[in-house]
Amino acid sequence: MAAPSDAERRLLALAREMEGLGADALPGALCALAAAYAPDSELPASVQRAWLAARADKTASLALAWAREQLRLGLQGVIEATPPSARGVLPLPADTLAWLLLAACESLAHEPPSAAADRLRLLLQLTGRVTPPA
Repeated sequence: MAAPSDAERRLLALAREMEGLGADALPGALCALAAAYAPDSELPASVQRAWLAARADKTASLALAWAREQLRLGLQGVIEATPPSARGVLPLPADTLAWLLLAACESLAHEPPSAAADRLRLLLQLTGRVTPPA
């Protein structure tokens, strides 16, 4: 059995971080994801390297996908612990909202560094928060 890639380790660590958050932690979870996927962060580069390396290796590809799914499930848990009235203007099921927010945070890696804060502010507004938590 191959050792987990750096990307898998990073994704799973972030998933564990999501699991440690409680109710009304959605803004904090989004800030953690935005920081992890910031244009200058190591996670996006690590995931890209792992994805490229795994293209010809089905086991590695599945392991990377599983690690990402654990992160999405961790975010879904945060969303489910957040009262529906505090989830913002997106009346979506928790699993769909988790998928959408994770994809949005992943896309931050492709933004100019100067735009990341504005994108995070938009995500926070969509989820019912005007500013990042202190």
